[in-house]
Amino acid sequence: MKIYNTLSGRKEEFVPIEEGKVSMYVCGPTVYNLIHIGNARPMLVFDTVRRYMEYKGYDVNFVSNFTDVDDKIIKKALEEGVDASVISERYIAECKKDMEGMNVKPATTHPLATQEIGGMLEMIGSLIEKGHAYAAADGTVYFRTRSFREYGKLSHKNLDDLQGGNRSLLVSGENQKEDPLDFVLWKPKKEGEPYWESPWCDGRPGWHIECSVMSRKYLGEEIDIHAGGEDLVFPHHENEIAQSEAANGKTFAHYWMHNAFLNIDNHKMSKSAGNFFTVRDISEKYDLQVLRFFMLSAHYRSPLNFSAELMQAAQNGYDRIVTAVENLDYLMKSAGEEAESAAEKELEEQAETFVAKFEEAMEDDFNTADALAAIFELVKFVNTNTEGGHTRAYLQMLKDKITMLADICGLIVEKKEELLPEDIEALIEERQSARKAKNFARADEIRNELLEKGIVLEDTREGVKWKRA
Repeated sequence: MKIYNTLSGRKEEFVPIEEGKVSMYVCGPTVYNLIHIGNARPMLVFDTVRRYMEYKGYDVNFVSNFTDVDDKIIKKALEEGVDASVISERYIAECKKDMEGMNVKPATTHPLATQEIGGMLEMIGSLIEKGHAYAAADGTVYFRTRSFREYGKLSHKNLDDLQGGNRSLLVSGENQKEDPLDFVLWKPKKEGEPYWESPWCDGRPGWHIECSVMSRKYLGEEIDIHAGGEDLVFPHHENEIAQSEAANGKTFAHYWMHNAFLNIDNHKMSKSAGNFFTVRDISEKYDLQVLRFFMLSAHYRSPLNFSAELMQAAQNGYDRIVTAVENLDYLMKSAGEEAESAAEKELEEQAETFVAKFEEAMEDDFNTADALAAIFELVKFVNTNTEGGHTRAYLQMLKDKITMLADICGLIVEKKEELLPEDIEALIEERQSARKAKNFARADEIRNELLEKGIVLEDTREGVKWKRA
């Protein structure tokens, strides 16, 4: 399996630190609003990477944080007159809803920055002791950028060039820094902001230190894969490397993966341009499985352009796979129960070649575009090799292959039949009759049957109410 490593600028054979295990950290969102489709791309891409690793038999420890203390969260909290935790908790819950809608698996651990302050204070203290950081008069703690000789190795930037022209590292309080390129590890509180006590001042952590600490706590000092959007390469990931390697004295991450930007109708997404879409906006027009299909239709390192036309193409592609599975289900209802014939076994061997093509694409730096093409080839094969009488075993084998490959991509292609409101009401009425007749076993059976189909019943004083889960 080859992975393009941002650190080396080339594809490298993946060799885990510990055989059979993968440690993976993905930078999560800052939770001050509903997530937008730009946030969704890394979520979907690296969820698919994780799924493929698990398919290959790896035990994956997948950590993705929520940044729940930040200037934007504080600003929104002050606007609403509430505590910052109210804002972050609200949007973590909303983010998890959207992730579920996109069929993104929950991380092994979703750490929150505010719950890891102790580890941050410890790492900052260690960096000061080792001469990699210092406290200014007002209690702000800065990382001594030039103390880490390899600074710039991920972004391939030169410190002297940064000093001369690029000011994206510079932050407020330059006059108290030893070097304009030093960055903040801890900053003093401002009026109305959340803060924590520290040996240097009451305040809160800088953004970069958070991920270094959470990665170390949940994955260890040395990890296999660190991933995120390409906008994080510099300065965020560059600073993470500097802090982590200066503090731990070990290689921080062996492979760095970054997805490219998402544009809207060939323009950068922005609220001012009026082309800003949240995942929730998209869910009102499309099944979020279509959004997932769209995101995987290009290689993760290629810029992706979002448009109504491309989403329609994704809808059509996704529907083709779903229809093939539905057709197999229909054919199985009348298929024979005998063992596969010799001719069917030959066809099964041919079907296996599409699985091999899928794996070949995924082994080559997770080329989901080619992996989806392999699924389409399998669908075409299924559509042309299921005419006439076939055994149930043969049809089931084909269905299993399609659903297995789709599942690695996180695509749900086996649709549950959705009950109509009148059917739900009829079952509720039957349940009420069963309860009156003291047939509680049947009443429970109906409740469970509805629950399996995503219908939750609530017994109230006004009668039985229902909602879709």
